[in-house]
Amino acid sequence: MKRIAFLLIAVGMAGGLASMGPVFGQAPKEASPIYGVKIPAGYPDWKLISVARVGPPVNDLRVKLGNDLAIKAYRANKVPFPDGAIIARLAWNQAMSEENNKVFANFARQQGLTEEQVQNVLAGSIVAGSLRDVQFMVKNSKKYSSTGGWGFGEFNDGKPTGEDVHKTCFACHEPGKDRDFVFSRYAPR
Repeated sequence: MKRIAFLLIAVGMAGGLASMGPVFGQAPKEASPIYGVKIPAGYPDWKLISVARVGPPVNDLRVKLGNDLAIKAYRANKVPFPDGAIIARLAWNQAMSEENNKVFANFARQQGLTEEQVQNVLAGSIVAGSLRDVQFMVKNSKKYSSTGGWGFGEFNDGKPTGEDVHKTCFACHEPGKDRDFVFSRYAPR
């Protein structure tokens, strides 16, 4: 059952990455308020850190990506992260896929699952819907010394969100001080 759940999330995320449209990967000229973070060019090609599904009331699917410096630190289990490390978080609204449901129902039945188990599989068949937002954490221990060495940026449709949102970034990450303010663990390989 765990295999099927992981497959559902992975298929949904892959579909979302493929259908993001022109905003994905394009670096806007606008920077986030407070921190001045811009969308880094080429970030869609960064390596995967982790995948997560967040339940109610948020209901989104998230992918964390890292540039080469971030990935190297993750692989070495090294904190604090080095200056220049960047972590991206992409969040999609959850959606149902009738096409996926047909495929997964057939597969589940072929595996000998009961009809109740098939329905449970379908209830978890969530895919990436519309892109909600993209966030970045940029490590620069001098420039962002007052916020643990991290600058933050959140973008909707390629435009930075307001200052009110960015004022909450560091406060949200403060509980992760012992892990250099980063919550995501590197996905097992």
